[in-house]
Amino acid sequence: MQIKYPEQLVEQVRQRMIGQHLTGFVPGMGPKHPRIVLLGEAPGRKEAETGVPFVGSSGKELMKMIELAGLTRDDVYITSVVRSRPFSIRHVKDKKTGEIIEKHPNRTPTKKEVLAYAQLFDWEIKTVNPQILVPLGNTSLQRLLGAQANVGKMHGQPVQTTIQEALPDDSGYQMGDHPYWVYPMYHPAAYLYAPRLEPTVREDWHQFGKWLQQI
Repeated sequence: MQIKYPEQLVEQVRQRMIGQHLTGFVPGMGPKHPRIVLLGEAPGRKEAETGVPFVGSSGKELMKMIELAGLTRDDVYITSVVRSRPFSIRHVKDKKTGEIIEKHPNRTPTKKEVLAYAQLFDWEIKTVNPQILVPLGNTSLQRLLGAQANVGKMHGQPVQTTIQEALPDDSGYQMGDHPYWVYPMYHPAAYLYAPRLEPTVREDWHQFGKWLQQI
């Protein structure tokens, strides 16, 4: 299932993001009433092209990890705290021609961009109503629990807690009322850039599968 967001919230985001370096819009996808929601930071190039979350190189690694937990893609709902692909603009010299060309690599979404999507994100989480939220990396973890949260310290350690919601005037966040299990994990791209993390990430997902059987 691909979720259909209220047009008012989608238009609200579009208006706030005018002039920002963002492209595409990738809806969340998964079971209608999932037990588990996986939370990325934002779509990448492949996701923006296909309209499907986590189908690029990070997505392939994520699928390997959820299999370690005894799950499949059909078992989980996948979304991100920002629904469009953030990119930067770089001018580099082409190695073959020597010409200066413009490139648009992925980048981490800014706090302003995360806040712009906050009401849409709040609506999405309340609508799918999962039991367990799995933030993948610091951007999504901090969206849930605040700027002090750090995946390096919290990965693989479940906590039952309320999460941040957007203030009515969109000036920031307040803690909501509904408790969730939050199970922080490293982003699947983490060990693509830092191979030393792979054994830790694999063990976290293995333990996640065991934990799921206990609660």
